[in-house]
Amino acid sequence: MKYAVKYLKNTFYPLNVPENIHVEEGQLVIVRTEKGEEALKVELVNNKISKLWEQSASKPEPLPLLRVCTQRDLQTLDDIKKEEVESFFKCQALVRQHKLNMNLVQCRITFDRRKITFYYTAPERVDFRALLKDLTQVFTRVRIDLRHIGVRDETSILDGVGLCGRPFCCSSFLRKFATINVKLAKDQGMPIAPGKISGTCGRLLCCLTYEYSNYIDAAKGMPPVGSSVMTPEGLGKVCFLQFLNGTVAVKMEDGKTREFAKGDIEMVDADVNVEIDIPAINNAYAEESDVDIRQLEDDKNSSTGNV
Repeated sequence: MKYAVKYLKNTFYPLNVPENIHVEEGQLVIVRTEKGEEALKVELVNNKISKLWEQSASKPEPLPLLRVCTQRDLQTLDDIKKEEVESFFKCQALVRQHKLNMNLVQCRITFDRRKITFYYTAPERVDFRALLKDLTQVFTRVRIDLRHIGVRDETSILDGVGLCGRPFCCSSFLRKFATINVKLAKDQGMPIAPGKISGTCGRLLCCLTYEYSNYIDAAKGMPPVGSSVMTPEGLGKVCFLQFLNGTVAVKMEDGKTREFAKGDIEMVDADVNVEIDIPAINNAYAEESDVDIRQLEDDKNSSTGNV
């Protein structure tokens, strides 16, 4: 498989190219999809990736190429982009008119203009029968699809750049959303502040799961914060853990804090008269602590896979 196209959440689909059609990387071509005809860009597939792809049992079905976009097709594509914007605002006005509790996200029209899809998010099930009736009066001789998606799905189709400065994971390579809760952030010693651990979608960052297993492995043998320990310099209480460095910060009986390798200390059953402070990393950005962190966790409206 030499060529592919990106379609639906930037997923690569193999491209079936007829022998009588010559294509080049970067060209726009018309392909037939389950939603109708679409104009997509040709991507060149690396030889090694192509071999792995052909051996895979879970690769997407190849999309048939109909033709390379002509100048007329490119003009049609520009017209469709304008129609999508106009259709979006028409639908949005009808949503307000019917006072529906739904947030319109995006409008997409297939290249053959046979189907128009409106993506929306909503906190609960929406009865849009009256809205659909009005839409059929506005958009005639076209199939209308009102599709409910989650807030994570919304972010994935709109694209953008995350806190790390890279494109959203959900818009580039992430295909399935893992269940994420605030425990992942706490176990990694991250500041429990919405602005630091949540993404554009308003949910916890997907990348909290990427290195979690490493932190769990690194935490093995670590004494819990607040426990009494014997160090090479005497008794003290654990006040902070550096998982990746494998070190433990201990507040000694003289009030000073020192760091030791986790192998150099031992938990003891002793009453050490030391008061420890709340770790600074968990106390950071305290001004945001009035926000209910649980609202950042996944729920039934986080993702639907209905794009």
